[in-house]
Amino acid sequence: MPVIEVNHLRKRYGSHEALNDVSFAVEPGEIFGIVGPNGAGKTTAVECIEGLRKPDEGTVCVLGLDPQRDRDELRQSVGVQLQESELPERLEVGEALDLYSSFYRAPANSEHLMDVLGLTEKRNTRFGKLSGGQKQRLSIALALVGNPKITVLDELTTGLDPQARRDTWQLIERIREGGVTILLVTHFMEEAERLCDRVAVMDSGRVVAIDSPAGLTSRVGGGQRIRFRPSAPLDDGLLTGLPEVTGVSRHGPQVLVSGTGNLLHAVTSVLARNRIVATDLRVEQASLEDAFVALTGRSPDAAEGQQWDVLATKS
Repeated sequence: MPVIEVNHLRKRYGSHEALNDVSFAVEPGEIFGIVGPNGAGKTTAVECIEGLRKPDEGTVCVLGLDPQRDRDELRQSVGVQLQESELPERLEVGEALDLYSSFYRAPANSEHLMDVLGLTEKRNTRFGKLSGGQKQRLSIALALVGNPKITVLDELTTGLDPQARRDTWQLIERIREGGVTILLVTHFMEEAERLCDRVAVMDSGRVVAIDSPAGLTSRVGGGQRIRFRPSAPLDDGLLTGLPEVTGVSRHGPQVLVSGTGNLLHAVTSVLARNRIVATDLRVEQASLEDAFVALTGRSPDAAEGQQWDVLATKS
């Protein structure tokens, strides 16, 4: 049985249709991601799953329960880490965990959680004295302290430096091994590719596609890209005439060549024959972001002030 079932969900806010016939199912043991820009309907879908918002049409089933009818019971099985949440600055880490534990019938072992999340040495540290990464670890611990079957983690690594972000990813992978279902909202495509088993692409309230990150990426094509700076003026015709090349574009001093087959050898050979050196050369494969652009016709750079969010579910 799926742990989450969303069927033909519709939700309107006035004349705006936030969700338009949205359906998906999350199977036990998988991480399920939803990617899309702000306004795509991700937040509304999450709130319907949590029981915070009632859909106009369609049904939601979480762990066999109706989020509206069985809200109190579901709260015992669902933990939430909000995108922006603060605790009293003088509240200590251990005190926060004890407080949250009291909300649940069968809480997890707080000592074990602190050990797993690297908070044992911070047990007596006040919230206001924690670093950004430590606050994120505490928020994860509070989301898990009820021993939930599903945990919602919203924009988990926003504001963290690259190392802290990767450390947090490792924590999520450890939580996965414990069998917890995770709803993860993030605007980092790299995060989605690393943590999600399947991804649903949402745009304008609809689900455009559902597949694994690799499956979605393959829809872009089996091509690759080469990015470099030529050491001398380069006539694009030298590259577009190659059978392996499907496209050439320029981004400032950089040349971006797309193609298939043995693209690298073909490009470097023609450059060598013309005594041009490719400096800062990089070979790039298609990414989840490329797949999103191919499916929706949008690009993150073209969105004014928008963030690209991913809602990941894991069981």
